[in-house]
Order: sequence, then structure tokens, then C-alpha cells
Amino acid sequence: MILPIVAYGDPVLRKKAKKITPEHVEFKEILENMWETMYNAKGLGLAAPQVGLPIRLFLVDTSPFAGDPDFSEEEASELSQFKKVFINAEIIEENGEEWAFNEGCLSIPNVTEDIFRKEEVVIRYLDENFIEHTHTYNGMIARVIQHEYDHIEGVLFTDKISSLKKRLIKGKLSNISKGKTSVEYRMRFPEVKGRKQ
Repeated sequence: MILPIVAYGDPVLRKKAKKITPEHVEFKEILENMWETMYNAKGLGLAAPQVGLPIRLFLVDTSPFAGDPDFSEEEASELSQFKKVFINAEIIEENGEEWAFNEGCLSIPNVTEDIFRKEEVVIRYLDENFIEHTHTYNGMIARVIQHEYDHIEGVLFTDKISSLKKRLIKGKLSNISKGKTSVEYRMRFPEVKGRKQ
């Protein structure tokens, strides 16, 4: 089932998400719905808070980047095959130089900004079968993981831009929170009572 994506301004996006166990209510259904919702919105990642659930769960599928000519053949091949579920994730280390990339977010439609992130991340997480892993990821995969991880920590990519840029997009963010934005996927807006979604 395709779920509405929570828009900027909803308090759930600012909560530090809680850990879950294999007994979590309707976990398999939540997972299926999140994949369906992410693909419907043409996203590369989706965190549970973005569908209104304050739990430490996010998904990543970087395959849409595989056709991007900016990536080498080796990078494109890696991106085309990367699809993972991250449960109760904890970033252990972020290493390397910071590099900028123009990021967007399904919860903040039609807003993109250059965001600086470290090139490597070491993360401990459980997969969809609740088996623990610790992996090191680099480049674009590391970036998408860091972006989604921020969501379960209550952080948005717009928190990482300069105060000047924040002032410049303040009106856009306010409009998003009021439902004054145009998207091709279902959204849930915080300030608009009775709005059809």
C-alpha cells in the first residue's frame, strides 16, 4: 500500500526514532509499504519517520543513479546493485574529506541544496531478518545512507545549509508545511486541516 509521505513541518520528522524488535507490530507490512511508497515517489531512500513512524528503520536503493554519466562504470555497477534495509542503525564513524552534492528529500519537495558530507561511513545495523552487520560504505552510497540516517535522528538536510541559504528558502519551506506545493505522490501536510491528500 502506498503511504502518504510526511511533509516538512510535521513534528515526527524532528523526533529521534526508537529502536524496534522483530516482534514490532506489522513489521513485514510496514516494510512492504515503505518500498512501494519509495518507488512510487521515485526516491532513492525512505526513512520510517517520513511515513509517520518514529522508528529506527530506513531503506536505500541507489539503482536510479546507475545511468548517471557522472559515475564511472565501476561506481555505476555498484550503485545499480545496492538495495538494503537498515534497522536500528548506528553510525560508528564518518571518515574522509567532505564533499558537496545537490540533495533533495521526498518530505521537502522541490527544494535542493548542496550538502557537504564525509565520503566514508561505518555503520552497524540489522537487516530485514534482524541479523546484525557492520559495514563501511563510500561515495554516493555513503551519502544516501547518511541522509536517511539523519531522518531517524530527527535531522533534515536543510539543517546542514548556511543561515543565509535557510533564509532564502524559508518561504518555500513554509509553503510546503501548509500544503502549497505540487508533487506527483501522496503527502500528508501538518498545518492544513481537512485538506484532501
